[in-house]
Amino acid sequence: MAGSARPSATGRDGGPSREPVTARLRAALYRARRRLRRTGVDYFRGDGADWWAFAALALLVPLLVLLNILVPDWAPPTALVLPVLAGALLLRPGTLVLLYAVAAAGLITESLVHTGEQVASERPEAYTHGVTPGAALVVGAVGVAGLLVAQFRRRIGVPWRGGSTMLFDLRERIRVQGRVPQLPDGWHTDTALRPAGGQSFSGDFMVAARTGPVLEVVLADVSGKGMDAGSRALLLSGAFGGLLGSLPAHDFLPAANGYLLRQDWAEGFATAVHLVVDLDTGEYELLSAGHLPGMHRLAGAGHWEVKEAEGPLLGVYDGAKFEGVRGTLGPGDVLMLCTDGMVEVPGRDLGEGMDRLMGEADRLVATIPAAGRPGAAVRLIDSVAKHVNDDRAVLLVWRR
Repeated sequence: MAGSARPSATGRDGGPSREPVTARLRAALYRARRRLRRTGVDYFRGDGADWWAFAALALLVPLLVLLNILVPDWAPPTALVLPVLAGALLLRPGTLVLLYAVAAAGLITESLVHTGEQVASERPEAYTHGVTPGAALVVGAVGVAGLLVAQFRRRIGVPWRGGSTMLFDLRERIRVQGRVPQLPDGWHTDTALRPAGGQSFSGDFMVAARTGPVLEVVLADVSGKGMDAGSRALLLSGAFGGLLGSLPAHDFLPAANGYLLRQDWAEGFATAVHLVVDLDTGEYELLSAGHLPGMHRLAGAGHWEVKEAEGPLLGVYDGAKFEGVRGTLGPGDVLMLCTDGMVEVPGRDLGEGMDRLMGEADRLVATIPAAGRPGAAVRLIDSVAKHVNDDRAVLLVWRR
């Protein structure tokens, strides 16, 4: 229509409008930011291309070569291990080989330049710079080690950027799953778990659940120790955590036994003790699958009672039966559960180790007020089994 208004194609000064150009620039910048963000996310997940990391490291090589030529005292030939080592952590094996070729070319360049300078110098015998066989061997050895690391990362399918985070997350999830839920006034617990050799993963683990006034805790010990048993303990802790509290107490160990049998592991047995406590009355029941007995300290009598329940190891045969033993925690009483790393001593009877543990626990209970007992489990490990090369776990439950 003749009377309709159209957007002006000119600016106030009569020239072309800058709005379309600005809009196009903004759109291009937005697309670039999204592409860069997507590339970064994919890379740190291990799914993206590693070209930008390769480009950065490949540019670092000539920079190090130049520094070696200009200031050899500050940038020796072995400085090339820096991009080589970084490439082992950032690049895929195929790309890493290309980076090694660039590093090798840089090392050859340094050798040729320094050799020429030595020949051209007035005193060739006094020339101290250059690529020595030892320097080349160091760079080559780091390269071989880096390639093995890259091949390992590719085989397990976990990028180094997320692998350590994943392991840390798994360890923390195990710890969270083993935390005892909040208890009513008058009830306290303390736990400690120390893997063999100071490692992060253990064959001992604990899971806990509370349903109303009933507290259930399972302390388990998978065959093996340390990292060797850690993967199986991780799998079992997840399964046990799902079963605990969702089944009647007497059905837990049979269900756990059936689960372990279905795994068909070559070294698949485990021991476990299942504690069920009524927080209203203090009555408890212990059910055991080949585990160490529980130890109950009677505050009124001032001595310990060994509570030994009967039951076979988990994962040995189907249809296993588990008989429980009952007791009551009165005011001031303490119930202690532990794994065999706390009491087993080569060449000594198991009863001696349990007597020693109960004696040390008795001293702690007698000398530490109830309000200060958190941390007693760690003190027990330090005083009884600090230098034992085995997984160790302790659970203390006391009633004020």
